[in-house]
Amino acid sequence: MVAPYAEALARYAQVDRARVYVPGHAANRSAAPELAAFFGMDTLTRDVPPLLPGLDKGHNNPLDQAHELAAVAWGARRTWFLTNGASQGNRISALALASFRAGDAPVITQRSAHSSFIDGIILAGLDPKFVLPSIDTRLGINHGVSVIALENALDRADGPKGVYLISPSYFGAVADIGALSRVAHEHGVPLIVDAAWGAHFGFHDGLPENPVRLGADLVISSTHKLGGSLTQSAMLHLSDGPYADELEPLVERAFTLTQSTSASSLLLASLDLARDTLEKGRVQIAASIAAADRMRAAIRGRRRFGIVSDTFEDFADIIDADPLRVSINVAQGGLHGHTVRDTLENAGISFEIATDSCVVAVLGAGVVPDVERIVSALHDLEPETESPLGAEKVARALPAPGPLAMLPRTAFLASSEVVPIAEAAGRVSTDSLAAYPPGIPNVLPGELITKDVIQFLQRIAATPGGYVRGAVDPSLKTLRVVLRA
Repeated sequence: MVAPYAEALARYAQVDRARVYVPGHAANRSAAPELAAFFGMDTLTRDVPPLLPGLDKGHNNPLDQAHELAAVAWGARRTWFLTNGASQGNRISALALASFRAGDAPVITQRSAHSSFIDGIILAGLDPKFVLPSIDTRLGINHGVSVIALENALDRADGPKGVYLISPSYFGAVADIGALSRVAHEHGVPLIVDAAWGAHFGFHDGLPENPVRLGADLVISSTHKLGGSLTQSAMLHLSDGPYADELEPLVERAFTLTQSTSASSLLLASLDLARDTLEKGRVQIAASIAAADRMRAAIRGRRRFGIVSDTFEDFADIIDADPLRVSINVAQGGLHGHTVRDTLENAGISFEIATDSCVVAVLGAGVVPDVERIVSALHDLEPETESPLGAEKVARALPAPGPLAMLPRTAFLASSEVVPIAEAAGRVSTDSLAAYPPGIPNVLPGELITKDVIQFLQRIAATPGGYVRGAVDPSLKTLRVVLRA
């Protein structure tokens, strides 16, 4: 093992100490008997505060060394360990962009951006200009942004600050980051990539390359998702690209603003260990890829359900697929995705996510599940009496969003009122509303709510498994809007 922070933390925990500092359990069994019974004393002894000599204090301390090793592993100029998840990385990126060059220039943002980047836009007071991802109209899911779409968006923008895109998608679709970064750089702006689902990329020949090595300037990596660290731990990577000198101090300031002053030593150690495991885990990763291949082959062989990645060649934005993501079209076999996920969860088989038409299996790097058990349980499910939702109709009816009447930050902080949904048309939204499927925000703070959007949201909310994320009222009888002067 070469994990300097994790190793130093383990050594620190072995010393017999009179702990009179926080956390309050003080690694004392009598002070915290339930914690000790639940988590074990090893966990408690390694749960320590920050700024300790030999751990994270002083020049070239073990935590600094762990950061440097991570930067080398992902090919970055600098890496930050995040204990508030990839969501923190998204907010950091938005805040850094706000200070990147003077003025109120817009940021080009993928319309299906993670909600945490929209939060960052609000916090930073950014002016978003959107580029649409491709949409699978048959399944009602979105993928990535094509090179042509980004070129057009940059040509329409008036001197933007930067570009924010997502790759891979939730369903494993990989965009052409190399070409997209070249387009962004040709227009004089940095490319930020939310690669939350691609922390494992680049650590095996059978995996796509990670976006840092393909030219992206900032890369958000949700290391816990498929990289093996503990939940809520993540990394942010800065490449050694043309904007690194400008971005590094801005990212550092935003990191200080958003990171806890009591960052969890357990989460930090897990990031150090996950990096070491990924670097040494070629054999284990190969076994996971083989297991995912067996799962896809078994499902194809039974001819009832479809494999979503088999249709990726139909989309110009997709150049590769994550082999550790097995996305299954269950609607093809007469089932609702949400029903499948809930039913199999009760049977001890847990899928990552469901849409109305699909379920997604995620194999963490090094994980080899019981493929036969999963495939058999899936095929044992009887077709539902009602036909699954026609996702094709939903996606094709996706309405154009209303115009941006005020900056998202201004609308979010404005005085608001809740009105009947019938009276919301023409009003400015204070909330971000996204109908699932396909999960692309239909309304953002500051945008006018249109009649077409209202009808779309109501139609989705009324379908089995459909819902509107962000609505103040789950029944969608009311919406929250900016109070009129």
